[in-house]
Amino acid sequence: GVQTCALPIFYLMGGRYISADDAYVHANKLMVSTDVSGMVESVKVHEGQTVKAGDILFTLDPKPFQIALENAQANLASTVQDVESTRAAYRSAVAQINAQQAMARMNSQTYARYEALAKQNAIAAMQVDTQRAAMLNADAMTASLRQQAATQLAKLNGDPNLPAEKAPAYLKAKAAVDEAQRQLDHAVVRAPFSGTVGEVDSLQPGTLVISAMSAFTTTSAVGLIGNKLWISADMKETDLTHVRDGAPVDIRIDTYPGCKWD
Repeated sequence: GVQTCALPIFYLMGGRYISADDAYVHANKLMVSTDVSGMVESVKVHEGQTVKAGDILFTLDPKPFQIALENAQANLASTVQDVESTRAAYRSAVAQINAQQAMARMNSQTYARYEALAKQNAIAAMQVDTQRAAMLNADAMTASLRQQAATQLAKLNGDPNLPAEKAPAYLKAKAAVDEAQRQLDHAVVRAPFSGTVGEVDSLQPGTLVISAMSAFTTTSAVGLIGNKLWISADMKETDLTHVRDGAPVDIRIDTYPGCKWD
């Protein structure tokens, strides 16, 4: 609330005092909402209620957020399987490369012998051509397997023993899980500080709350007035010459005539 008040400040030395009527009582006031969008499921407070920091003010329907979290968790589990599958594919490609290299060496050696025989006209030219084709095919197959292995290894960040938890796909999926969990947590709106509930009547079950991140202003929130009060007063500079921290102050508020606070 805003109330005018008078602040006489007593000078400890000389018995003088100064006062100001141009003063106001202030308190922290916040419209508490959330950064996720959803339907209000329940309102836990009423206007004028005193709450502590952390008390629940209202909740959104958690089902959409829970579903999103479960989907993100399933995707995370799938990435672990993908990493294991990639690792297996890489090892298989390496094994095939070794086998194919042995085949390529044998075909190369056979081709070399056939060429020597061909120079002596001891073998048909067709056999030499066939063996040459077999050798080239084996070399091409080896190159293809090496490319496959390189592709799989790249997915593992160059580490064939890369733990699934460090794979890029896993980290991306884990971030999605963390965000889904954050949104589910923010479906429960709590008081950020202790105070008194102000505006709340406009917030009822079924009300659609639009995230402040999705709109310029929030459509629904709970007003909260903090317990910490202070007075802002405009005083003459020349009156403050001898005022010091800790000087006693009398406070009289217009709302409560005849009452005085020290």
